[in-house]
Amino acid sequence: MTDLTGAIWRKASRSSDQGNCVEVADNLARVVGVRDSKDAGGPVLRFDACQWRSFVETLKANGLP
Repeated sequence: MTDLTGAIWRKASRSSDQGNCVEVADNLARVVGVRDSKDAGGPVLRFDACQWRSFVETLKANGLP
């Protein structure tokens, strides 16, 4: 399991203002963490930083935020 010590969590820019929020920690060199903001101590999805970058670029290329 990848260590997320030092992760800086930020609310995703397209998260709902009604509490349905996703937080992303993308300040680490090799991993990106994604979690539910309502359960900060709960499970975290971990993605390889290169895979995450590819995912985001694909979304943008297809007109998604």
